[in-house]
This record gives sequence, C-alpha cells and structure tokens, in this order.
Amino acid sequence: MRVNIQQVKELIESNFRGNKTWFSEAIGMDATYVSRILNNPEKCNSDKFCNSLIKYCTLNNLDFKKYIFFD
Repeated sequence: MRVNIQQVKELIESNFRGNKTWFSEAIGMDATYVSRILNNPEKCNSDKFCNSLIKYCTLNNLDFKKYIFFD
C-alpha cells in the first residue's frame, strides 16, 4: 500500500481547512509523523498511516481507495 499524497493533501484542504494537525488528530496519528509522510514521497508506503486512513475513511463514509494505491 502507498499513500496517494496529492489526494490526501486535497482531503486535508477540503475537510480540515488545510490544517495537518487537525487531520492527524482525526486519524489518530502524531502530526510530525503525518507531516513526514506527506512531505517525503519515499516514505509514502507506510502501512501504519494507510491503516489509520482506511479507518478514518470507513467511519466517515469516504472511499479509501481514492487515497491509497494498492500495488
């Protein structure tokens, strides 16, 4: 699994007014870790991040397949 960084950034912009800290809290992850994932494409294959994002999407009726690439 890899994070679709562009789509996640759009989600943060539209649902969290661009605030990565609010997004991090919503998915139950440390803001520093989330920032590292979103700002470093080499680290976009974090299962921990993807699983948290899937849980968030499921609880909020969002299609997680839009935010994650399944290789």
